[in-house]
Amino acid sequence: MELIRPALASLRLTAPRRVSRPLYQCLHTTASQRATPLPHPSVPGPPPETPMPSPSDVLDRVARKRKQAELLQQAKDIRAAPKPGSALAKRFWKDVTVKETGDGLQVFLDNRPVRTPTKDILTVPSSKHQLATAIALEWDLLVSAQQALKTHYIPMTSLAARAKDIERADAEGQTKVRDDIIRMLMRYLATDTLLCWAPEKVLNEVPQNGLTLRETQIKLATPIIAYLTTHVWPGVEIKPILEPDSIMPVSQPEMTKDVIRGWLTGMPAFELAGLERAVLASKSLLVSVRLVHEWSEAFAQSRKAADAGRFGIEEATEAASTEVRWQIGQWGEVEDTHDVEREDLKRQLGSVVLLVGGDSS
Repeated sequence: MELIRPALASLRLTAPRRVSRPLYQCLHTTASQRATPLPHPSVPGPPPETPMPSPSDVLDRVARKRKQAELLQQAKDIRAAPKPGSALAKRFWKDVTVKETGDGLQVFLDNRPVRTPTKDILTVPSSKHQLATAIALEWDLLVSAQQALKTHYIPMTSLAARAKDIERADAEGQTKVRDDIIRMLMRYLATDTLLCWAPEKVLNEVPQNGLTLRETQIKLATPIIAYLTTHVWPGVEIKPILEPDSIMPVSQPEMTKDVIRGWLTGMPAFELAGLERAVLASKSLLVSVRLVHEWSEAFAQSRKAADAGRFGIEEATEAASTEVRWQIGQWGEVEDTHDVEREDLKRQLGSVVLLVGGDSS
């Protein structure tokens, strides 16, 4: 015990001392100063009126949009303008004409025929004078050869070239081009816009024109489905993708998919190219098939037997954008967005009508 006490004493002497520190530390030494209040300026006269939004004038809105379109076009022209001294700085043709040859209708730039990206002469069937005229008009509006490299300047030429590519691949026995298109179209069938109906019970839903969103969708979809299941794919069953109280998609019957796939396999090249563009624009295979069947010269006989009401660009646009129009009626339209998208959809569907239609359509 006597030996342990000195050791403990030495431990107490060498133990570190605990230094007390403050709970906080100042980060600066600048003296605090109070804000000096400033006198409120006095302005003679009554206070200004509360600003109110001015009503939108239709003419002012049209003029503003026209000015915006002009500025946008100027910017596009500047970007598309070739460098000085370039061979593409100006158009090398003066006149654009449509000539009928033994193979069909061809568009000539002076004495040079318009060609596809694969260097083939662009030839459309002799019964499609409107399509050939539209292609000629596109080239007549170009101001430089540089613009011909931009597909958005020549949309009808690009669409007709796509149809000719499908036609050439079919003639050579190459099935990959057609199979890829059909595979894409069948994927859109699984999520078809025309079949995506709203639930039956929606919280705080306000009917429009006495109908709910689901009732409006059913009203527009029913005649289209009836036409397709009677005159295009007789006897097939087309079901809505969504159940009334569920968000889980429902697949179409296997027989329905087999019939539609077989029908697409036998479509002519121009109709298949038009259907491809219509589906990409409308996100609906059913609406696109209804439009193509209505205007295609290949289905003229079955269309006469159907004797149904006319289904045009306006009807197809309405059917493909039902929910968007409903939301616009509920919450209002976003200027330069909803209206631009609607007009662009009409433009895309109109190009399809020109492509598949004939002189007797």
